[in-house]
Amino acid sequence: MSQLHRNQSILDKYLPEQAVPVIAQWIYKYDFKLKIKKSRSSKYGDYRPPVKGQNHLITINHDLNKYAFLITLVHEIAHLTNFNKHKDTVAPHGEEWKTEFKGLMNYFPHEGIFPDDVSRALKKYMQNPAASSCSDTSLLRVLKKYDDRQHTVLLEELPEGTTFMYGADRLFLKGEQIRKRFKCKEVKTRRMYLFNPLTEVTPVEQPLEEKKKEFFNIFNLKK
Repeated sequence: MSQLHRNQSILDKYLPEQAVPVIAQWIYKYDFKLKIKKSRSSKYGDYRPPVKGQNHLITINHDLNKYAFLITLVHEIAHLTNFNKHKDTVAPHGEEWKTEFKGLMNYFPHEGIFPDDVSRALKKYMQNPAASSCSDTSLLRVLKKYDDRQHTVLLEELPEGTTFMYGADRLFLKGEQIRKRFKCKEVKTRRMYLFNPLTEVTPVEQPLEEKKKEFFNIFNLKK
């Protein structure tokens, strides 16, 4: 089996079928190493330029749905092509990168690759792509509909006062919404954090009276 076919067989697991041949060719053309990583809450993917004779390196989270995986991967490949043209002389997500990203995304006609709702949100997003697709709430909300979320829910779906787990073992209590984010306090440290409403969390069931007591104590409220 050729390297091209090996790449395609791996990519089949992560990408829409119609996108696989193009991405497989790009891995060969742009000579980059693609690593599939465990889930990272801070990012979906990243790009590192070649150092000491090594290949370009792109990493993508393993648990993205196929549409999010494709958009994130093309986002990172745009960093690669931008680096090849400009090295470090331009802003990482400036106009040059946006031009590269838009040009690469044109290889993937929306019809037949993306569902209608993703296609509509993506077309709007591509008018002025941001540093990360996860920073565009409209696109991210649509993409998350296609996630396989068996044990998690979105933070915005939980009622205020719900205890939830974020990460491996960090417990938080959901508070009020401030502008576009939710104010949540970590149970152990009592530090306050602002969460994206589309953050995936795991609710923690507690007896009602215990939950009420914890809510009032943590947020320093009076009954």
